[in-house]
Amino acid sequence: MDTFLRDEEKVAEIWERLGQVTDPELDEPVTDLGFIENVAVDRDGGVDVEFRLPTYWCSANFAFLMADDMRLSLSTLPWVREVRPQLQDHMVAAEINHGVRHRQSFSEALKGFGSADTLDNLREKFRRKAFERRQEAVILALRAAGYDDGAICGMSLASLDLADLSRTEGAYQMPRYRALLQERGLAAGKAFVTYNGRTIEPHELAAYLQRLRAVRINMEFNSALCRGLLDARYKDLNQAGATHGCASECAATCSPHMSGPLALQA
Repeated sequence: MDTFLRDEEKVAEIWERLGQVTDPELDEPVTDLGFIENVAVDRDGGVDVEFRLPTYWCSANFAFLMADDMRLSLSTLPWVREVRPQLQDHMVAAEINHGVRHRQSFSEALKGFGSADTLDNLREKFRRKAFERRQEAVILALRAAGYDDGAICGMSLASLDLADLSRTEGAYQMPRYRALLQERGLAAGKAFVTYNGRTIEPHELAAYLQRLRAVRINMEFNSALCRGLLDARYKDLNQAGATHGCASECAATCSPHMSGPLALQA
């Protein structure tokens, strides 16, 4: 019984860490979106994570990014010895699975699909989108709570912490937004700056929010598009109760989904 409980604790830790991995286009946790089909833990500290894409030809770049992020996130657990992300039903699943497991770069794993620099640029592009999407949600919540643009633009992180954003998306996004501020070394100044650290003046905020709105609408459109693709591909499983979601930059550039059983390997 004690061994079983320890295994259950390990599995809970895995799901918690997978919840820190986001779809690069949607900036939502893969666990919330239902990307993960199966998780298995062996007695030697090995972890297998199976996930699926909505189409057979979804972007190799996106698939590699998420698989590698899963590996990196789970590898931070002290008891994990090996992480084996397993992409299913995809045109280059074998190459991605082998490359991520052996810590190859994207260009090494998939020759002809791009360079390591291209993948780094893609990561940066989606990090910026995540920053702006989270920031918009917090600013809109503050406006709804009665803060004017001057107060918002002049806010410190300490004063932001005192704002009551309960029952809004801003409350969910605020710690995620702060995490990106910290990551970029921007947590010591004002609460709201651009991705490059420039101060946002009160008279600029309305136009700035218009641009962030366009980012959000694009993300929401891509989500709806790929959810439909996923529904069509895995209709029978979805009817059986599987949850799902997706992200995409275009109709042929999507990301993984599906949720499913959890397994412990002897």
